[in-house]
Amino acid sequence: MLTVYAPAKINLVLEVLGKCDDYHQISSILQTINLCDVLNFKLAGEISFKCSEPSLERDNLVTTAAMLLKKEASYDRGAQIELGKNIPWGVGLGGGSSDAAATLLALNELWGLKLPIPELAHLAAKLGSDIPFFIYGGTALIEGKGEKVTPLPSLPPTCFVLLVPPVPKIQDKTKQLYAKLSASYFTKGQFVQAAWLSLRQRKTISPSLMFNVFEKVAFGFFPSLAKYKRSFEEVGASNVHLAGSGPCLFTPVYGEGEANELCLRLGKRGLKCLVAISLPQSS
Repeated sequence: MLTVYAPAKINLVLEVLGKCDDYHQISSILQTINLCDVLNFKLAGEISFKCSEPSLERDNLVTTAAMLLKKEASYDRGAQIELGKNIPWGVGLGGGSSDAAATLLALNELWGLKLPIPELAHLAAKLGSDIPFFIYGGTALIEGKGEKVTPLPSLPPTCFVLLVPPVPKIQDKTKQLYAKLSASYFTKGQFVQAAWLSLRQRKTISPSLMFNVFEKVAFGFFPSLAKYKRSFEEVGASNVHLAGSGPCLFTPVYGEGEANELCLRLGKRGLKCLVAISLPQSS
């Protein structure tokens, strides 16, 4: 049996530069964190899939990724795949995309295919815009529709507190949020450039440089999200940002002690929070 871990991500910076052929052109700096789903793989005659959350078994990207790799590699066997969900889904943390990337990487090893990483990233792009990033992980610049991935110097170990607001899950959430982004919200990459310069010169990205274009529209889209952001700030968080297309919120903090204290205060308000640490790129 092969066991792998699929990490969540946060967008340290997320800009939309414009639209081309009905796709939004993005520029983003993504960071994997040590909040992970767990996947187990075992050789089998066919591909089968089970998930600790049964509602996620149908049309799961894990199965789609396995079938795509099997077809592209002309592989004649399969695998039993079990997914243990730890990453909250549908909140902007990229769990489904990470699971798909982990499946490509794991089956490439389990099946002895020996496909190079760039080829796996190319296959990942056929599955979804966030998935190529997870082939690499760590800190990376994402461009185009998400298919262009440039690994960056690793962020120094950084703690993040995540607040998962109890708002209803919305079908096609990301698509709807993109549709709400008018041209007035498009930028020219200046936020990514500033963060990249900070990372190169100071080996870190100041929280004041973090930016997410979806914050322009998310607070009118998600019920009560502004209230939960205020609660986050009232317990001592600063520089609170949206994770991806949300509704998860996060704040970077200086150490685990401060992170755990923030979580304790949020917990006393009945709110779900998690502490995570940045991960380097997989070797």
